[in-house]
Amino acid sequence: MIRTRLLPPVAAVALLLGPALTLPAAAAGPAAPAASAARSAPAQLPRPTGPYAVGRDTVHLVDTGRPDPWVPSAGPRQLMVSLSYPARRGTGGPTAPYMTLDEARYLIRLRAPEATVPPEVISGVRTWAHTGARPAPGRFPLVVLSPGFSFPRSTLTGLAEDLASRGYVVALVDHPYENSGTTLPDGRTLPCVLCEEPPQGGMRAVAESRAVDVSFVLDRLTGPRPAWRHARMIDARRIGMGGHSIGGDAAAATMAADARVRAGVNMDGTFFAPVPAGGLDGRPFLMFGATDRTADPTWDDAWAGLDGWKRWLTVTGADHGSFTDVPLLGELAGIPDTAALPYARGQHLTRAYVAAFFDRHLKGVPRPLLDGPSPAYPEISVRRP
Repeated sequence: MIRTRLLPPVAAVALLLGPALTLPAAAAGPAAPAASAARSAPAQLPRPTGPYAVGRDTVHLVDTGRPDPWVPSAGPRQLMVSLSYPARRGTGGPTAPYMTLDEARYLIRLRAPEATVPPEVISGVRTWAHTGARPAPGRFPLVVLSPGFSFPRSTLTGLAEDLASRGYVVALVDHPYENSGTTLPDGRTLPCVLCEEPPQGGMRAVAESRAVDVSFVLDRLTGPRPAWRHARMIDARRIGMGGHSIGGDAAAATMAADARVRAGVNMDGTFFAPVPAGGLDGRPFLMFGATDRTADPTWDDAWAGLDGWKRWLTVTGADHGSFTDVPLLGELAGIPDTAALPYARGQHLTRAYVAAFFDRHLKGVPRPLLDGPSPAYPEISVRRP
C-alpha cells in the first residue's frame, strides 16, 4: 500500500475513512534505491488466469440530466469507464495503458508526495488487455467495479483483467473529484476535490452518489442506444457489482437502489451507507475483508441485515490495499508494503474468491470454495449464516 504523510486537508478525509487509509510517512532515504531499481524495467500485472484473451475499450459518459454532485459549476456529471472484455486471441493492437501520465502524476502528488519516482513508472505498468481486440463470441455477464476513495479506477485493473479472461465484461468506473485524478478525452485531468474537504453528508453521501453513477452506467451500456460499440456482448440479465473500500459500500448502496444488480461484493469497505433494514431482496452478497473488519461494527450490522445468500471472508495478513494493485504501485514508488500478505498472493486470493462468487451467482456454476476452509487458501476463514 502507498504509505506516506497525508497533508492536513486530506487528513480530515482520511480520519473519516478510518485507520485503514491513514498513511504514515514514507522514509525518503530508502525510497530512492528502490525507485531507481523499479525504473530499470516496466512492472507488469499478474497474468490473467482464464481461457480468454482480454480486450480493452474506454468510454466517456456524460449524464446531461444530472449536475456534478461535488462541483456543480463543472456542468453535467462525467464518468470515465474502462471496459475489459473476453477477446479472441491474437487480435487487437498494443496492450492498453495502465493509466494516463497525468493520472500517475496526480496519484503520486496526493498519496506519496515524498516519493521521487517519475510518474512514467506508475503509468507504464504493463497490462494484459489489448486495445481494439475482437470480442469473443457469445454474451457474458457484466460486472461493475468501483475503486476506493481517492484511488483511480486503474487500481482494480488486475482484478478486472482476470474477470474478463474468465468470461465477464467488466466496467471499471472512475468517479471524478473523488479520486486522485481522472483524465477526460479533452486532456483535462480532474483533481480530487473531496480530498480537500469531506462532502456534506460524509462518506455515506459518496456511496449513494456512486450508486447513481453506476445506474447511469448501466443505462448507457444496456439501454436501447448503448454507448459502447461491443454492448451486444453483455447479458443484461446477469449483472453484478464489486468494489474496494467506499466502492464496496457503493456496491451495497447500488443494489439497494437498482434491482438490475443481482450480486455484490464489498472488499474491505466500511458500510457508511448501511444495508437497508429490509435487506437486499434476497440477493447474494460477499463481504471480503482484512482481519480488522472483524472489529468493524458496520460489518456486524451489514451481516445481520443481509437477507440472501451471504459469506464473510477474512484474509489473514491482508491490509486495506491487499485487494487491489496498490501494493505494487507502492513498491514502484519505493515504499515497501507493510502487510504480511505479499502483493502477488493477495491478488491471487482476491481473483479466486471474487470470481468464484460471480461464477456461482451470475453463471450458476457451483463453487464449493465459498462454503468452507480450503487447504489451497489457508489465509481465508469463511463465516456462513
